[in-house]
Amino acid sequence: MFSKGEHIFAIVFFIAFVIGISFAYRKDKGNDKDYFKGIYKIILAIIVVFSLLFLFVTLKRLNYF
Repeated sequence: MFSKGEHIFAIVFFIAFVIGISFAYRKDKGNDKDYFKGIYKIILAIIVVFSLLFLFVTLKRLNYF
């Protein structure tokens, strides 16, 4: 489906992307405490909403509603 060159490009791009993201994270790691106070509450709320949505869709598909 993909040529050998496209596979090599994808692998090299992925490796370079991961390295770039890790350097950026290390650089910003000190600012996280200032900028992201209380972020765990937002992440928890997102997880709860998606869990409830998943539960609703699953129960609807099984004809419980």
